[in-house]
Amino acid sequence: MILNKLKLAALGASAFVALTVSAQAQVQIEWWHAMGGANGERVERMANDFNASQSEYVVVPSYKGNYTETMTAAVAAFRANAQPHIVQVFEVGTATMMAAKGAVYPIYELMSDAGVAFDKSVYLPAVVSYYEDTNGNLLSMPFNSSTPVLWYNKDAFEKAGIASAPTTWDEVNAAAQALLDSGMTCGYSFGWQSWVMLENYGAWHNIPMGTEENGFAGINTRFTFNNEAIVNRIQSIADSQESGIFKYGGRRGDSLSLFTSGECGMWMNSSAYYGSMVSQAEFDFAQTMLPLDTDVADKAQNSIIGGATLWVLRGKDDADYKGVAEFMNFISSAEVQAWWHQETGYVPITTAAAVLSEEQGFYEANPGTDTAIEQLSLNAPTPNSRGVRFGNFVQVRDIINEELEAVWAGSKTAQEALDTAVERGNSLLQKFERANS
Repeated sequence: MILNKLKLAALGASAFVALTVSAQAQVQIEWWHAMGGANGERVERMANDFNASQSEYVVVPSYKGNYTETMTAAVAAFRANAQPHIVQVFEVGTATMMAAKGAVYPIYELMSDAGVAFDKSVYLPAVVSYYEDTNGNLLSMPFNSSTPVLWYNKDAFEKAGIASAPTTWDEVNAAAQALLDSGMTCGYSFGWQSWVMLENYGAWHNIPMGTEENGFAGINTRFTFNNEAIVNRIQSIADSQESGIFKYGGRRGDSLSLFTSGECGMWMNSSAYYGSMVSQAEFDFAQTMLPLDTDVADKAQNSIIGGATLWVLRGKDDADYKGVAEFMNFISSAEVQAWWHQETGYVPITTAAAVLSEEQGFYEANPGTDTAIEQLSLNAPTPNSRGVRFGNFVQVRDIINEELEAVWAGSKTAQEALDTAVERGNSLLQKFERANS
């Protein structure tokens, strides 16, 4: 009996050693991300599915806070030689990441060096063009791409007698007034106000945010968003607060609850709030395209993307990067991207994922969920509507938020606030230009 126990113990120890050796043989890939809540759980599932699909690599995702906090943490970690392999960076950090040439391992180089098949043409042009260099090389891997849409409460619209979704700003205001007349206390709100009301408003109406093709043509760019069109729209919104047509609800997605609680009948923000709408809204909702300002343009151009991409950082063992490349291919697959798109509302980054979603009947069962794709692909992008690529733009967005909040508070006119934002923003652009020239 004792001999048998000793044999079993020896076998158990051998099995433990074998498992330990096996685990040690796997290459660990660190992925820092900014996805909290339900999306954080989806990120975990994505990593787990990749880990289960092969035995050489283990991707370990780590939540590092919001986008700004995650990017700041990665920069600090690189300086301390403690960086992850992959970091999720939001789109306004693109110029800053591009300037960090010694720290970044561009995707097109990574895939080539790793010998992993990579075809950039399978990705949606509106998505990849934002993250290419001047030679058309892809620098970071598209991951969670979105664009702002107009969400509306279908039940509230029906009660207010509003026959169809608004397509112009005049119709938005008319619908908002009808909602107020029906008993609601708020017509509409929006979030991520620089992205929605300056960056996308400019692209949608084919007017620039700044010089040098919004920064794509050179770092010697300067802001021009204090133009008549944007100033007039911001002032009009501010003037409508007193009646309840517009209500400000905070930065980023803070105003989501104004919509999902039923307080506001419309909300302009990311298509990626689809999952939140499904779980939080206790009414029938829908999404439609951003409204057109007919005083500025006679037709819409295209919207631009938000969200984030995955940047690969240098400084790890060469053998690790084959696993990073394999993981990038995995998350770009049609099956993974279609699932991610349908769960979250983020845009499928490949044509194949969009086609698969259609074949699976997702758009038929959920009308309007292809709005983001339609908006992004509405027309071929112009120099004014490709996107924005400004240095220090993370900090500039904070400035824009401060100045717009002064408008909503009534302490500044739209012209005063946007003039100040341009002046303060240009100081940061000049600082970035000096540091990277």
